[in-house]
Amino acid sequence: MTEKNGLSRRSFLKKATLAGAAFQIVPSRLVFGGPDAPSNMITRAVVGTGGMGLGGHVTQYPKTMAVCDVDSARLAKAVAKAGGKVTAYSDWREVLERDDIDTIHVPTPPHWHALISLAAAQAGKDVYSEKPATHTIAEGKALVDTIERYGTVYQVNTWGRHIGHFARKVVASGILGGPLKAYLNPSNCPTGFKIRRWSGKANLPVQQVPDVLDYDMWLGPAQIKPYHPHRVHGSFRGYWDYDEGGFGDMGQHHVDPVQYALGKDHTAPVEVEAIAPPQHPDACGLWQTIFMKYADGTTFTIDSWEWGERPTEGKAWIEGPNGKLHRDGRLEPAHLAEELKRFPDLPKLEDWETAVRTRKDANGLKPNCSQAVRSAEILHLSSIAVRLQRKLRFDPEKRIFIDDDQANRLAYPPMRAPWNLPVT
Repeated sequence: MTEKNGLSRRSFLKKATLAGAAFQIVPSRLVFGGPDAPSNMITRAVVGTGGMGLGGHVTQYPKTMAVCDVDSARLAKAVAKAGGKVTAYSDWREVLERDDIDTIHVPTPPHWHALISLAAAQAGKDVYSEKPATHTIAEGKALVDTIERYGTVYQVNTWGRHIGHFARKVVASGILGGPLKAYLNPSNCPTGFKIRRWSGKANLPVQQVPDVLDYDMWLGPAQIKPYHPHRVHGSFRGYWDYDEGGFGDMGQHHVDPVQYALGKDHTAPVEVEAIAPPQHPDACGLWQTIFMKYADGTTFTIDSWEWGERPTEGKAWIEGPNGKLHRDGRLEPAHLAEELKRFPDLPKLEDWETAVRTRKDANGLKPNCSQAVRSAEILHLSSIAVRLQRKLRFDPEKRIFIDDDQANRLAYPPMRAPWNLPVT
């Protein structure tokens, strides 16, 4: 096992956790020189070089110093795409030991997002994670506590918060009245949720693990399941152990701007119910509708249009007693647009690099940790309702289901040793 200044990968996370209680690690770019100095550009490492990693993170941002993947064939492609100017790693813990890397990009499968983000924060790195922010409700609580403790700048790569920015002004103005009703379906989220495309396959035959893949490390905190190529590399989305189907993959793009627009960044629904066929315990399946209610009576209804009926067809994005707001910004009735002019615009949303340099990520084009965890919770609440086939009650403050041990076991599943979440 590689040693660096007497610190092994095995002991790294423990020592980083203890150190964090005494001081906040400040990235070197904020200590030496100005932010525009060439030698002081934000340096990055990309952990996970699959579709999102190779397609965006490796080449989209300057000063990528390192790439990491448990598949040596994918790793070689990433190095080649980066022009050979990066260092390759098969273990992300080695990446965190480098002092010359400021930010960690995490486009891995979702069951790794939180653990890598937590460790990066403990190592003094800022974090740019792919969606969803977390894979379980348990991870969300640990992630928020750790990011706040270490003063980490953290954002999740979602698409739509800028759309929710105008809607937030509309809702905050009160011109729609209340309580509000929000609706999502493929008519107002053009990509849809792809739940049929990303459904899993039950009872897959066991196959030989390819020599290029470290399958044990790919599984990480997930329980051991026999290898089949459909369980990894893209199609992993169809299995509860690693993701939550197409809704887990695409949902945060569309849920986050609604959560933001409704002014619910700080909380989660208190009730959730799903209309869906019986689900397989391993493979994600189809569903029709997910219905959620917040403590103030606001409701949020999501239709897939990929199974069953289309009960929200023709609905606006957000509706109130006084009018409707469509996703393209249209207000009905038309006079609401004139009323809205009486209210000031909200401060503009800042990009990722501005957040890193200013150490402020609460008003970003992408959701910060607490915001992203709350919108990811909607995915987790929905998936658990789909799996259990009954109405669930949730306590957003305690982040637990009320009087439902079975739901809480899905919200707080055990991780496979030696991986675990920090005690918060």
